[in-house]
Amino acid sequence: MRIRNRRPALRPGRSGTGAAAWTGAAAMLLAACSGGGDQEALPKDWSELRAAARGQTVNLFMYGGDQGANAYVDDEVVPAAKKLGIGVKRVPVADTQDAVQKVLGDIRAGKDSGGAVDLVWVNGENFRTGKQAGLWLCGYTGLMPSQKYVDHSDPTLTRDFGTPVDDCETPWSRAQFAFVYDSARLQDPPRTTAGILQWAEENPGRFTYPAPPDFTGAAFVRQLLYATAPPGAKVPQTYSPGAYEKAAPALWERLARLKPHLWRNGTTYPKDAAAQGDLFANGEVDMTMTYGPAEVPGLVARGHYPKTTRVFVPEDGTLGNTSYLAVPQNAAHREAALVLSDLMLSPELQHAKARPGGWGAYTVLDHERLPERWRKEFAALDTPATTLPIEELSRNARPEPSGDWVAPLDKGWKQHVPTGS
Repeated sequence: MRIRNRRPALRPGRSGTGAAAWTGAAAMLLAACSGGGDQEALPKDWSELRAAARGQTVNLFMYGGDQGANAYVDDEVVPAAKKLGIGVKRVPVADTQDAVQKVLGDIRAGKDSGGAVDLVWVNGENFRTGKQAGLWLCGYTGLMPSQKYVDHSDPTLTRDFGTPVDDCETPWSRAQFAFVYDSARLQDPPRTTAGILQWAEENPGRFTYPAPPDFTGAAFVRQLLYATAPPGAKVPQTYSPGAYEKAAPALWERLARLKPHLWRNGTTYPKDAAAQGDLFANGEVDMTMTYGPAEVPGLVARGHYPKTTRVFVPEDGTLGNTSYLAVPQNAAHREAALVLSDLMLSPELQHAKARPGGWGAYTVLDHERLPERWRKEFAALDTPATTLPIEELSRNARPEPSGDWVAPLDKGWKQHVPTGS
């Protein structure tokens, strides 16, 4: 199989932000660099690629605020990679876009084959923008031995926030949006998303959510986009101004109506998911929300959340997605980055990732495709009482709308909700 640097045709960037200009600038930089000489070809055989990777150190750029993910990489991934002769340097970033901007900065400096970013834990929106600009190394995943354990017919693994993956990234971890409550204060949580809003109005001051564009707050708004759609109206995954005009007014009206019943009467909102979690931990609100429910047992074990903390999902379902690992096409250590991606997809490290008490994040592997030993190992994993198994969390799961929805919804929230208009 031939590994190639795919540079997709540019599509318009998302409206409402500087993403279109950002993508266009990236494309121009790549075009300017493309005449500077071809990169050294990567080995076409996996054993050759592994041999070439030995002695290299991968600069893994990932969100630094996720303590569970970072501890997992330090405690599990780094030692496993060392056995393969590969070093791993975890580079924390405040936002994934910072890593992508670093790739662009290296290209601007003429480093079209020696960039400082080797591997990125990438989210859907930044993957889409980078794919439009041709930043990612594509066409390599068929070489990876661990890919045989992935169900490639699963639509949640073929599209990343609505963007076709196209062999340009490796699946790493599943996530499901969920709500968290203290069963000592709330014995019977609401059964539906609409019921959560009704409960919040009946219990003023005991509920809030982070202000978009915080990732968790924006996800809550997207969750409500589905829940508040007019009867018979379906929110399309692909954004269009017409679809927004049909779906958004009911969303803004409902959130504006909710506003005076929120914590501090909706005069202020938590700045991010961490601040939201602190309100819950301190007993100022009875409910919080997360895109990482597998982390809740760890928060309870560390004493940050009360022992009576529980996770629930409404019967109408919540948003779900898969996160990925992407290799920039100008990475200095592409061979090692590819081998590390495969290692992080392996049954051994996916099982270590899923273990309660560690990160506890959900695997992307299809259990039916695993060797018998690993099927038994995964089946033996216990789900702590403070969270739910992925099968229950993902029941009636809703796909994330495409990245084109994010900016208009963030902008619309700022225009309509804080002002109550």
